[in-house]
Amino acid sequence: MRRSTPALIAGAALAILPISAAAAAPLTVGPLVQVSPTASPFAGADADGPACNGVPGSAQTGRNFPGTEVEPQVSVNPANTANLVGGWQQDRWSDGGSNSNLAAYSTDGGTTWSLAATQPAHTRCTGGTAANGGDYERATDPWVSISPNGTAYYFSLGLDVAQDNNHAMLVSRSTDSGRNWSAPAVLRRDTSPNVLNDKNSLTADRFDSRYAYAIWDRLEFPNDVAAKQAGEHAVGYRGPTWLARTTDGGATWEPARQIYDPGEVNQTIGNLIVQTSDQTLVNGFDLIYNFKNSHKVRGYNVAAQRSTDRGVTWSNPVIVDKLQSRGITDPTTGAPVRTGDIIPSFAADPRNNTVYAVWQDARSTGGARDQIAFAKSTDGGRTWSTSSYAINTVHSTQAFTATVNVLPDGTVGVLYYDFRNDDSGAPLVTSTWLLHSLDGGQTWSETKVGADFDQTGAPVARGYFLGDYNGLGVSANGFYPLFTRSTGTPAAPAQNIYATTAK
Repeated sequence: MRRSTPALIAGAALAILPISAAAAAPLTVGPLVQVSPTASPFAGADADGPACNGVPGSAQTGRNFPGTEVEPQVSVNPANTANLVGGWQQDRWSDGGSNSNLAAYSTDGGTTWSLAATQPAHTRCTGGTAANGGDYERATDPWVSISPNGTAYYFSLGLDVAQDNNHAMLVSRSTDSGRNWSAPAVLRRDTSPNVLNDKNSLTADRFDSRYAYAIWDRLEFPNDVAAKQAGEHAVGYRGPTWLARTTDGGATWEPARQIYDPGEVNQTIGNLIVQTSDQTLVNGFDLIYNFKNSHKVRGYNVAAQRSTDRGVTWSNPVIVDKLQSRGITDPTTGAPVRTGDIIPSFAADPRNNTVYAVWQDARSTGGARDQIAFAKSTDGGRTWSTSSYAINTVHSTQAFTATVNVLPDGTVGVLYYDFRNDDSGAPLVTSTWLLHSLDGGQTWSETKVGADFDQTGAPVARGYFLGDYNGLGVSANGFYPLFTRSTGTPAAPAQNIYATTAK
């Protein structure tokens, strides 16, 4: 939910690798299917929030945007590839979180979708109570992953705003293809205003259904004043990586524990575990150093660490590259657009030990505008290639919020947005694209996904907000994008989650 704002990064441009001509024909994209409800499913939802949040509207801070859905995630069931499970934030708030995270499922390869009959009870709006562990006003950071035996996991951050940072890491599971979800397991709960568990993800082990790995960063402030002000600049501030494992298919979870501490006034964010063919776990993330240090890596850094014993022990991280995003704005008005600018995405080739990373970076344009950067490791995250800083095809516009995944045959896919079709008029015309590579990222082909849309119809949460990431599921049948499209206007923001296939 929360994003750090560390000190400025040195902006010197580095050598840029050229991108070769496309080596494969564009993919065939199926029709768009609306996955999320058109309007808020919560009775009484308005700018003050629905009644199910349990407190008067006057006690809520910020503005609620009912009928908006952001930050989708999707996973394909390895036991039945016709079964897909997706999740997203429903009814985004301007100052963090949503009325709840919702789940939907498909049993026909994404042709049709249904809302889960029993939703993950991660807020009061979806049945969360003190008794079942989900008694929270809001939820954010939805993440889904499915084990080889078909057990699906849904991971959220539940939080209270009116009650001063009462929050928890919550995981529900489904054993019926995503139709119904269990009461949440509480992996970590905190009531102190001096900490915030944030930006969670979950990965089911690809080889053993007993194991799944829940990971996040934990922001720790020296005192309440520092937390409410610029805590990341206070002596004693830090943001280590925390992990919780299940070894019995989600029946129980081990106590959450710290697996990496970047040190005082530093933090991680966007931790995401992928698994190579030799069963090594690779945790990729953004490693943020707020001050100068002996390693000369002040600022944002794409980084990765490894575990060869299913998460019991972890290596020290290696730095893949700097992350030098400029950030995204409306090209006409300069209004901020909130994107995944500090959140790298990682994926592993299921056939071998190759791991891929993508992120936003402005070096290919001399710092003028973000493009989609790419790097890979062929030895399970130990060492990384020299990065390509603009694998997207149109470099005269801003490109952002990239998500990478890999098909079973090794085809690499990267889903992202850009403004290439925007002009100087009022609409912020946004396009969705899917890159794919048949040769491990040496050459790329690009396919448009759906029609353009006006992003000024999105909720405003420190900028027009579609989410810090999108979903990109994979199976032998192709890619399954799950992404956000604005459908409203600045006066009446609205947007929905859509799915399609690309083969």
